[in-house]
Amino acid sequence: MYQYSNFDHEFVAQRVAQFSAQVARRLDGSLSEEEFKPLRLMNGLYLQLHAYMLRVAIPYGTLNSRQMDQLAMIAERWDKGYGHFTTRQNIQFNWPKLEDVPDILQALADVEMHAIQTSGNTIRNVTADHFAGAAADEIADPRPIAELIRQWSTDHPEFQFLPRKFKIAVTGSPHDRAVTQAHDIGLRMTEQNGMRGFEVIVGGGLGRTPMIGKTLSSFVPLEDLLPYLEAVVSTYNLLGRRDNKYKARIKITTHEHGVAEIKQRVDAQFAKIKPMFFGADLQLLKDIERYFEPPKLKRANAPACAGQTVAQTTAFRAWLDTNISAHKVPGYAIVSVSLKKPGATPGDASAAQMRALAQIARNFGHDTIRISHEQNVILPYVHLADLPQVYQALRQANLATPNIGLISDIIACPGMDYCALATARSIPVAQQIATRFEELKLEHDIGPLKLKISGCINACGHHHVGHIGILGLEKAGVESYQITLGGDAGAEAEIGTRAGPGFGTDEIVPAIERLILGYLHLRADENESFLAAYRRLGLAPFKALLYPETKKAA
Repeated sequence: MYQYSNFDHEFVAQRVAQFSAQVARRLDGSLSEEEFKPLRLMNGLYLQLHAYMLRVAIPYGTLNSRQMDQLAMIAERWDKGYGHFTTRQNIQFNWPKLEDVPDILQALADVEMHAIQTSGNTIRNVTADHFAGAAADEIADPRPIAELIRQWSTDHPEFQFLPRKFKIAVTGSPHDRAVTQAHDIGLRMTEQNGMRGFEVIVGGGLGRTPMIGKTLSSFVPLEDLLPYLEAVVSTYNLLGRRDNKYKARIKITTHEHGVAEIKQRVDAQFAKIKPMFFGADLQLLKDIERYFEPPKLKRANAPACAGQTVAQTTAFRAWLDTNISAHKVPGYAIVSVSLKKPGATPGDASAAQMRALAQIARNFGHDTIRISHEQNVILPYVHLADLPQVYQALRQANLATPNIGLISDIIACPGMDYCALATARSIPVAQQIATRFEELKLEHDIGPLKLKISGCINACGHHHVGHIGILGLEKAGVESYQITLGGDAGAEAEIGTRAGPGFGTDEIVPAIERLILGYLHLRADENESFLAAYRRLGLAPFKALLYPETKKAA
């Protein structure tokens, strides 16, 4: 993984010192909250319902054990003993005291971490495929490109006050695990005539106006990528609306002007910008790539699970079925660690669990940890022979839930329990759904299913691209939950269709139960997933399951 240069260390140290002085001025009253707001947002500090919240960047979701240990320390010393991993591959601390934030930022800097540009109308944390560098299906590791973009975008003088926040995702695989079509810019690595480059997708996004991104260029050679990105963002910076924040994202700009006009403007801007780079970006990329060499894999020919009695247990086999993915290196596996134990808060990890993950990564994972946009933790380099020991260590940390990709592996935003923007609670609904299907013992029979919950129209829970999406709203002082069906975040991304009227707090879990039990009867066979059945049958039979009284009345 990338290691800070002297410049990086000095830059982050200066930002910590600068913000420490700003916090001191806020505490002594020299700055009002209104004056302090833009300063704190530049450093990832929000004011939520009950307290400040600090959002820490985990660039392209990559951590080492030392950094995870430090996050655990921060959670214990300055928060309430836990952190919340987000759909942006960040971690949030929900309860820091303002006077402690400078010390937290210094503790982050000590392990080459920061909270810069995790908020504000700027280019946010660059996200990537959480299997990057290990996936069996990828063309190449996209993280060096993500790091190049991070360095280019950090404190970029032209892009600190964009019309609205701006999000970039990158994948090196045709199987899109980075939700590239729901980002302001999505980058998909591809090859053409033996040359590596990227399909560039623009104008994706969720929120109150969900849109699937459109291909701006089917192939941008690697050598042109950074100047091309600069052309896209500078074009948006000029065209993007600043009169209405709800219409300020690049998705609206692309929709209003049309992708053909945007492409024409970007191409013209690229022609001007390209000569200014002089190949410096390619030299920088070459320097970055050396940090992303795969680890020296150990015991490559060791027998899988040799001599481990745990390999015979039903629980271990269930975990292998759901939490293990194919690796590009024979003899190795990618381990997904679920942070979605039924009844728990999706995405939360205690300090003790963080330390356990750090130790497992040191012992069995080549000191490499990833955070997924699905709010889980990934160990991308685990030898098959070590899987029983990894499983046992995860069990001891209460992290061995075998549910990756199943109905209880729910993406959920913090909702009204924390967020000042939320209009309904997300966490309790997620907990109740997961607990109910654990009681029914049907998860593995149901099979792959992406259920996602947002507590407001801003869609931080990605509900629009859930196979089943739930949107919590407030109506006349009462929480109401709308259901969307048929969304997808993969290579064939699609916005879900609203099924009908919303459900009350006491109705939403029974409605989901009716829907799923009905699906089990509707599917063609046990191998047909929920999404496949929906695409085959359409909305009508699923809507009838959700609203049986309407069906009777008709």
